[in-house]
Amino acid sequence: MKLNKYKHLNVNVFPTRDEMGHAAGRDVEARVAGLLQDRDEVRMVFAAAPSQNEMLDYLASSVLIDWGRVTAFHMDEYLGLNGGADQLFSKYLHRRLFSRIKMKKVWLIDGNADPAREAERYSALINEAPIDVICLGIGENGHIAFNDPPVADFNDPLTVKKVSLDRSCRMQQVNEGCFATLEEVPEEALTLTIPVIFNASNLFCVVPGRSKREAVYNTVNGPVTTACPASVLQRHPDCSFYFDTDSFGEL
Repeated sequence: MKLNKYKHLNVNVFPTRDEMGHAAGRDVEARVAGLLQDRDEVRMVFAAAPSQNEMLDYLASSVLIDWGRVTAFHMDEYLGLNGGADQLFSKYLHRRLFSRIKMKKVWLIDGNADPAREAERYSALINEAPIDVICLGIGENGHIAFNDPPVADFNDPLTVKKVSLDRSCRMQQVNEGCFATLEEVPEEALTLTIPVIFNASNLFCVVPGRSKREAVYNTVNGPVTTACPASVLQRHPDCSFYFDTDSFGEL
C-alpha cells in the first residue's frame, strides 16, 4: 500500500516481508531497465544486510535487466575480518547476487588492505562517474551505510572513510545472526559517506522488521538530524521506501 501523507516521499508498506522485497525488486528492475534504454551503462551501489535478502533474490532472477551493462559497488565493509569470513559484505553480495548474474564490473572494498589507501582507491572508482541507483537499508540506530550517529556528517567532504562502529550498530549484527557475540563484531569499517548516497539519482530503501520501527518512524517523521542519519532521505528528490508492517507499524 502506498501512503500519500508524507509530502513528496514515496512510502510503501506491505503486509509481509516477501511482498515488500519483491515490490522493491520490481521497482528497481523497472528503473534500471528504463535507464538502460537511454545510456550504455548504469552504476549501482548495493547494501549488504539480511534486510535486503528478498529484494536481491528478485533481482538475481530478473531477465529484464541487461546486467552486462551494469557496474556494481557496495556501501561498506568491515575492517580486519579474515578474508574468507562469511560475514564480509562482499561475500554476502557474492552469494546473493554477484555470483548469480554476469555484471559488466563489480568493484569490492578490501577490508584487509591499508584503510587509508583502500579508501582512496575506492573513492576514485566511485567518483569516475555519477551513481545512478542505490539499494539501501536503515540500521536500528538510523544509520545509512556505516554512518552511525556519532560519525554521520551530512556535509562530509570525503567519499569513503574509516569509521568506528557504535555499540548499537555492532549489537544489531548479533541480533540478525551475523555474529554469535558482540566481541566477534569488528569495531571499525570503511563506508561510503552520506553525500555519496544522497547525490545518487535514484534511491530504493528497503527496511523490514520490528527492531527497525523506531528508526523508520524517525526517518520519515522526525527532524532531519544526524541523531538519525537516515532522516536526510526526507530531502532526497527520488527516494522510494519499502516497509513491512513490522517495521512501519499497523496501518
